[in-house]
Amino acid sequence: MALFVRQDENRSELQNKLATELQERARQKAKEAELPDGVTDSQYIKNTKQSSGLLWLWLLIGAFVVVGSIYLVIATAE
Repeated sequence: MALFVRQDENRSELQNKLATELQERARQKAKEAELPDGVTDSQYIKNTKQSSGLLWLWLLIGAFVVVGSIYLVIATAE
């Protein structure tokens, strides 16, 4: 922390002016840049569609397959 205070004390007026101008430019660029949210703007989402209304049916079929496989393993082990 003391290093930062010393740096401010040793700066000339020109250095202070340049530092404030650079900070202001950085703030303006940050405001101008429209950042994607990372979910709907991502490239891997492009040309995809949301799941259909029959997703519950596929999940039910998958559950039956898993339960049936477990049953067959147990039934044949005896």
